Amino acid sequence: MGKRNIVIGGAWPYANSSLHLGHIAGLISGDVLARYYRLKGDNVIYVSGSDCHGTPITERAKKEKKDPSEIANHYHEEFSKMFKDLNFSYDLYSKTATEYHKDRVEQLFRKLYDNGYIYEKIEPQAFCEHCNHFLSDREIKLTCPVCGEETKGDQCDKCLHVPTTDELKKGVCIDCGNKTVEKDNKNLYIKLSAFQNAIEEHTKKVNSEWRVNARNETEKYLKQGLLDRAVTRDLSWGVNVPVDGYENKRLYVWIDAVLGYLTNTMKVCEERGLNWEDFWKEGHNNKIYMCHGKDNIMFHSIILNALLMGQEDNYHLVDTIVSAEYLNFNDQKFSKSKGIGMTAIEAIEKYNSDSLRYHLIANGPEKKDTNFTIQDFEATHNSEIVNKFGNLVNRTLKFKGLEELPIGQIDEDIKQEIIKTYENVGSLIEKLEFREAVRKIVELVEKANKFYDDKQPWVAKKENIEEFNNIIYTCAVVIVNLSNLFEPIMPNACAKIREFLEIESPSWEYIEPKANLKLDKVEPLFSRI
Repeated sequence: MGKRNIVIGGAWPYANSSLHLGHIAGLISGDVLARYYRLKGDNVIYVSGSDCHGTPITERAKKEKKDPSEIANHYHEEFSKMFKDLNFSYDLYSKTATEYHKDRVEQLFRKLYDNGYIYEKIEPQAFCEHCNHFLSDREIKLTCPVCGEETKGDQCDKCLHVPTTDELKKGVCIDCGNKTVEKDNKNLYIKLSAFQNAIEEHTKKVNSEWRVNARNETEKYLKQGLLDRAVTRDLSWGVNVPVDGYENKRLYVWIDAVLGYLTNTMKVCEERGLNWEDFWKEGHNNKIYMCHGKDNIMFHSIILNALLMGQEDNYHLVDTIVSAEYLNFNDQKFSKSKGIGMTAIEAIEKYNSDSLRYHLIANGPEKKDTNFTIQDFEATHNSEIVNKFGNLVNRTLKFKGLEELPIGQIDEDIKQEIIKTYENVGSLIEKLEFREAVRKIVELVEKANKFYDDKQPWVAKKENIEEFNNIIYTCAVVIVNLSNLFEPIMPNACAKIREFLEIESPSWEYIEPKANLKLDKVEPLFSRI
């Protein structure tokens, strides 16, 4: 099959407030995939960035009497540090406010315009007479016509319905609470309807690998029929519109942000002397993953693919939608205003980053909403990570009186278990079943611990040194392979094991440690909470 060219995109978070653990639960699948495919030897470009141009940023800037760039830059720096501390292995974590990104988005948009997929439309739009400006969807508050919940105009948080232009006319201005009026406004629209058949055909071809929520949500929009959408808005903060007569408007953020996967790939390839087309054009043994929460599905399964199709330039479309359900905190939705939940920064300052990663992956919201509690997390850390994995490493490599790793014979049954674990875990990761993948690795840890207990090395050391050497060597072989298997989950701990056992780099294949290794560097991987 040869090396594959794989793009993995993590959704671009709005740079308007701190990210909480629910956001991380929706994004961490991207890092698992990126690390796994690198171990397999594939060419991987894993990208994301901060979305600096959304209305949420301008709303916050207005409240705090700051320039939107101040808000965006503050949170971009916070996000960058947080992802680094959580060991997200982005090849580039950028922001939509860079000149590089903006220039290329303008070029891609102009191509859509020149190809006839963008047209001008004058129509009544929600206008606030009190604030004296046209309102974007997020600046309008209304009652959702589908579920009855109060919502902002971009998307209902409860049922994910995206209000139509007619429905937005029934809303009120978020800033002043006055009812909106209609006033003619000129905007550019994208002919999403022109891509209906092509997107239906592509979706049928690839969606067998998608999670159920992605299939259902995409199918819902396709059944309704794709509607043309406004792509310009009345703002001074954002990407310029490269069309005459639109100097005072900016591109809608959902165009700008989803094209960031492509512009970031271009930037990475430019810096590394690679050809970005190998990752984004057909015929290069490539695959594209998009990783995000379920509220972002249609922007990646429909909008991004339409933007790529509209280039009419042999683009490879998004293959796999990795869409997480929601993570709750103590059975409630995360809410900063209500003080519910924990920000990712707070969690990293308090807990081991590997343990946080492990817990969010092993208990992630893959197929249904899941719940995070401090008690559950601490139980996971102490029972699974410390007592099972950490204990196996410590009691094997820090066995009393052992100064170097003995030469011994690997137990053949254990060897076969290790080889089988690589196959099973790899298959599960590629099927997006990360929880089950973690469970399979833990099963290997448990089997190694049982082997250790059953063989009683503390007895063998006194009575049969050859048997003792075989026991310790077999467990050491499991540990070096765990440093590969756990690499996508707990990279810090795996790096420490490689340092203990002088392994140069991780891989996705069975390995054995060097003989006569000095064990003077070994120290506990984790401490109990």
